[in-house]
Amino acid sequence: MPPGNPAEQGPGGAPETGPGRRKIPESVLVVIHTGDLQVLLLERADHAGFWQSVTGSKDTPGEPLVETCRREVLEETGLDTRAFTLTDMQITNRYEIFAHWRHRYADGVTHNTEHVFALELPAPLPVRISPREHLRYQWLRWEQAAPLCFSWSNVQAIEELARQRFGKFVP
Repeated sequence: MPPGNPAEQGPGGAPETGPGRRKIPESVLVVIHTGDLQVLLLERADHAGFWQSVTGSKDTPGEPLVETCRREVLEETGLDTRAFTLTDMQITNRYEIFAHWRHRYADGVTHNTEHVFALELPAPLPVRISPREHLRYQWLRWEQAAPLCFSWSNVQAIEELARQRFGKFVP
């Protein structure tokens, strides 16, 4: 798999988990979509032109992944996952954290483990983005959304949703 933390490419990065706290090298990627596979993409505030799904690290080592998803989706979009269908896609990606981001983790941490989830909404909904994290959002058909994502794991997650939903081979 390509090196680099897909959720943290580009300058700036997401804020620390708290003053003096180190990031936990376990995160979630949540692809928010509709039944006909319109996908919500968010443009990163720290790197205009970089589009992604919701991502974020655990706040505490014991935080259940579903709670990480709920917290991150609420923080980044204002949506409450409890009102929709949240599915663990049973995809786990492990990748090397870019050297320029390693200071955010404990000494010696070089890799992150990302767990992929999907959140299905009945229709594209307006969202409330966090201006410190994102500039804007857009809803796109999966075929348009996947190539816009800068993260290889985000591209693969959207393509896997299409395979599961439509039974199509997606290169």
